Amino acid sequence: MTTKVEMAAADFVAVAPHVAVADVVRTAEYYRDVLGFDVAGYWDGEEVHRDSSRPALFGIVERGQVSIHLNQGEQARVPSRESTGGYDLYFDIRNVDALAGELVARGAEIIDGPRDRSYGQRELVVRDCNGFVLAFGEPLPGCED
Repeated sequence: MTTKVEMAAADFVAVAPHVAVADVVRTAEYYRDVLGFDVAGYWDGEEVHRDSSRPALFGIVERGQVSIHLNQGEQARVPSRESTGGYDLYFDIRNVDALAGELVARGAEIIDGPRDRSYGQRELVVRDCNGFVLAFGEPLPGCED
């Protein structure tokens, strides 16, 4: 059993999910052009580069303190297809409504929202170019921790 003293020694700072996608460059460019991320770089199996005309087995996209690692795979595995109402990635953000306006203007596929949820979050839900369901949420006033 873990004690509180042992738990206090670890400090979680961030998570960088790894997602398998059929085309790393296409996905990175979608996240850049439609979702407003920056492309941090690609890896082609031999070297790191930023050239979208070159092949990539791996890529990183970033926005604010969030990074997503893209791994080349035969086909994107989309867990949300295996569950009802599930999200593949959930982003805690500030100002969901501003993000919604930005993503609509960029042509994102909005699935739902922004909408207040019974569990105290205001959420925007979109689908990316691989079919992943992304939720962006912020606590409703009075529901902050």
